[in-house]
Amino acid sequence: MKIWLGDGTGGGLVHEEDATVSVVDHGFTVGDGVFETMKATGGQAFALTRHLDRLTRSARGLGLPDPDLAMVREACAEVLGANALEGMGRLRITYTGGPSPLGSDRGAAPATLVVALSPAKTHQPTTAVATVPWTRNENSPTTGLKTTSYADNVVMLARAAKQGASEALFANTAGLLCEGTGSNVFVGVGGRLLTPRLESGCLAGVTRALVLEWTDAEEADLPYSVLGETDEIFVTSSLRDVQAVHRVDTRDFAAPGPLTRAAAEVFATRSAADIDP
Repeated sequence: MKIWLGDGTGGGLVHEEDATVSVVDHGFTVGDGVFETMKATGGQAFALTRHLDRLTRSARGLGLPDPDLAMVREACAEVLGANALEGMGRLRITYTGGPSPLGSDRGAAPATLVVALSPAKTHQPTTAVATVPWTRNENSPTTGLKTTSYADNVVMLARAAKQGASEALFANTAGLLCEGTGSNVFVGVGGRLLTPRLESGCLAGVTRALVLEWTDAEEADLPYSVLGETDEIFVTSSLRDVQAVHRVDTRDFAAPGPLTRAAAEVFATRSAADIDP
């Protein structure tokens, strides 16, 4: 595989085995970086503009310089063009604080930019999820930013995997439903399709935003207990699209439910018609 590697001001394609980043890069030492993951099919990335907009928002939230989006677009095109994949791919943009002192302070070096591609598995139509006892701090300075500091998510997802689940769902510190480790969550309540507000601390997912635009889904403050009361649940992400949930912990659902089925059909139709909605 070929990877695009640069310093935020320029770069180019290199073979994967030759792609190296400094061991004192701030993204490596303290997680001072942001990233985006996109679904890639037929040599194109889905919703690239929305992902680049969020990349900029996340970078600004960390105090990193704005990425050169024209260069990032070109880097994505070069990687997609250089690596032929059968089926779906995972295109990832990583943008970090660059080489810095061994501490929280940043150095004066340019940011590091990496664009890489790998095969991605096709998710099943339904999945199992698990609840975990940890919470998201909705008051954190990095809340809502897609940063490379994912250790919390790694721990939570590993716990869910031990229960035979593909995702972990958790609350925020106020006891409200928040999100999954790599997904947003929607629930059916009294015939209405609801998802946590961004104020809950959840990430502003690209697929989440499209479901809100393309369906009658609404944002709401939802108690964490809703997971034990709702008739149907689905999760959304760039690689899952709209994925029905057939089990939460030990509670089974008939999945997909009618709201989930309708949302999945609309998303499939609309996303197929426009690669960059």
